[in-house]
Amino acid sequence: MEQSTKGFNGLSIAPSILGVLEFFKFTTPTPIQERSIPVAIDRKDLIGIAQTGTGKTLAFGIPLLQFGLQGKRALVIVPTRELALQVGETLRKFGVRINVRTATLIGGEPMWRQLKDLEKKPQIIVGTPGRIIDHIERKTISFAGFETLVLDEADRMLDMGFAPQLKQILNFFPHERHTMLFSATMPAEIVKMTRAYMKLPVQIEMAPTGTTAKNVTHEIFFVAQQSKQQLLEKILYDYKGSVLVFCRIKYGVRRIAMNIRNLGHTVAEIHSNRSLNQRRDALEGFKSGKYRILIATDIAARGIDVKNIELVVNFDLPSTAEDYVHRIGRTARAGESGHAISFARPDEARDIRAIERLIKKNIPVSKLPELPPARVAPMSERSYHERSGRRPFSSNRSRKFPPRRGGSSGFRGRGR
Repeated sequence: MEQSTKGFNGLSIAPSILGVLEFFKFTTPTPIQERSIPVAIDRKDLIGIAQTGTGKTLAFGIPLLQFGLQGKRALVIVPTRELALQVGETLRKFGVRINVRTATLIGGEPMWRQLKDLEKKPQIIVGTPGRIIDHIERKTISFAGFETLVLDEADRMLDMGFAPQLKQILNFFPHERHTMLFSATMPAEIVKMTRAYMKLPVQIEMAPTGTTAKNVTHEIFFVAQQSKQQLLEKILYDYKGSVLVFCRIKYGVRRIAMNIRNLGHTVAEIHSNRSLNQRRDALEGFKSGKYRILIATDIAARGIDVKNIELVVNFDLPSTAEDYVHRIGRTARAGESGHAISFARPDEARDIRAIERLIKKNIPVSKLPELPPARVAPMSERSYHERSGRRPFSSNRSRKFPPRRGGSSGFRGRGR
């Protein structure tokens, strides 16, 4: 990833924040940071489009910290608990050194702890839509006096069915506000949102939709469903670094994790049936090296910021071509190199072509290696198919897809 050679000086950043950046050894802004920070500090509405792993958190985080120094308050809305914890911790780490307070509001954590944080009048609040609405309904939060709103991973929030919740929150937010929206893609739904909620926004697009990390390599194996577990076993033997494995359904995650654990690997899992503490332990253990392998549903496609992931494996192809970009964005972050391997059934060639059209490159197909013998009775291809609800997808955004689990039908950001 290309970076600026000018440093953070000259971006209108306050000296105290420059000192914190220097303390944490942040010396060179990424392109999205270099272009977004001055615009945001100038309090202009902003749309930032950039692929994952490009430093979007500090692109809006540094301006929010500066506003906090001026006594101004801001709300950051994110789609998942994991991303809220990640963003909240980053802002807390910087803010504590300049006396800017933060609070993180997510489901699965004790309400009393969040109430205690809110009593301190934090300048920056980070939260998921469901828990923010909980506080609104309990009248434990008021946005009177808030001046800035940030929608992070906006496309993901819409994919997860959060449009009604966002509208509800905005009804309680001051109409006269400074709004920033950050997203990895720019579908029609985002365009509609910007027209409704923003005033003459400056659009900063670092890469067109579908752009993958520069240093990630791709590979596909066409393999029968019942042979995927043996292929994964072989790959885990060949690669010695940290590995992130994506599966479409939580039942598959549990089954794969159990099988890998039985092979002697250190493995953790993240899916909607895991408690917040279990998910936090899995993520922190993966970051620290306690677990070499993390198995996850798409809940982790954007909520994981872990350096030096050697390999991303798509055990199941994602439900949309765009999700392929987000999944493999977990590797080759911040200029590092990485590799992505996808398992595709023979009848999924159409889905692979949709991915290739989106990322504008052909993905090499590798010959299946000699596989180890099956160690467990495999789930039949048909039964796994029925439980996952898998259907072919298209890169055409206008096509109607089956609703995701936890979509707009009552889901409010607590489970994924």
